[in-house]
Amino acid sequence: MVTRQEILDWCGNTLQVANFTDYAPNGLQVEGCTNIGKIVTSVTASLAAIEYAVAQQADMLLVHHGMFWKSEPVTITGWKKQRIATLLQHQINLVGYHLPLDAHPELGNNAQLAKRMGWVLEKQTGEQNLLNIGCLSEKQSLTVVAAMLAHTLEREPVVVGDHSKQIKKLAWCTGGAQNFFQQAIDEQVDAYITGEISESQYHLANETGVAFISAGHHATERYGVQALGEAIRGRFGVELYCFDEQNPA
Repeated sequence: MVTRQEILDWCGNTLQVANFTDYAPNGLQVEGCTNIGKIVTSVTASLAAIEYAVAQQADMLLVHHGMFWKSEPVTITGWKKQRIATLLQHQINLVGYHLPLDAHPELGNNAQLAKRMGWVLEKQTGEQNLLNIGCLSEKQSLTVVAAMLAHTLEREPVVVGDHSKQIKKLAWCTGGAQNFFQQAIDEQVDAYITGEISESQYHLANETGVAFISAGHHATERYGVQALGEAIRGRFGVELYCFDEQNPA
């Protein structure tokens, strides 16, 4: 077995957590047992994920979306009490990495999505290097790009733009990064891919000619925490289990 602190130290150094300003704590969020033999990964610290970790007799639940967001009430009541009480009852450590896991050039959500889609990264830019600029290996229509995303992510994306438009240069940022669309437009890309869409992006896409694809917040961020878990298994030899929910959002 390895200690919790050894894993936390390795993750903190690997993900360069100290370099990020975030909306939630990165690292240990709920303290459990000291020694770690089994880890469950999940996009979100939902009750379903916690109960799966209990069923696996896991010592740590490793997530991208943890708890204690700045926009939430600080009281431990209702659903938050139920999640935390279950973790504490079973001595399961809750460990979460948000923006550091989005941005990591190998293990991150953006990097892992690009790897699966065959996108070639040219640079990371924007706020905390979260916006990725790259290209396809060859031009493809917007229809084909959207179909490939649907096949890979097992979710039909929302697509705004001329479906016959030829796509070569891309920008992408997983999750709820629809507000980076103007920065993507300024980079003179053909299409921008993220997880969510708001009302205003529809008009920007139509008026600028830059296609907008919303491929799902959960779906686009499924792979970073899995890659981090695999890296921890390779480094420390722990048992690893993956929990995934069919979250349509």
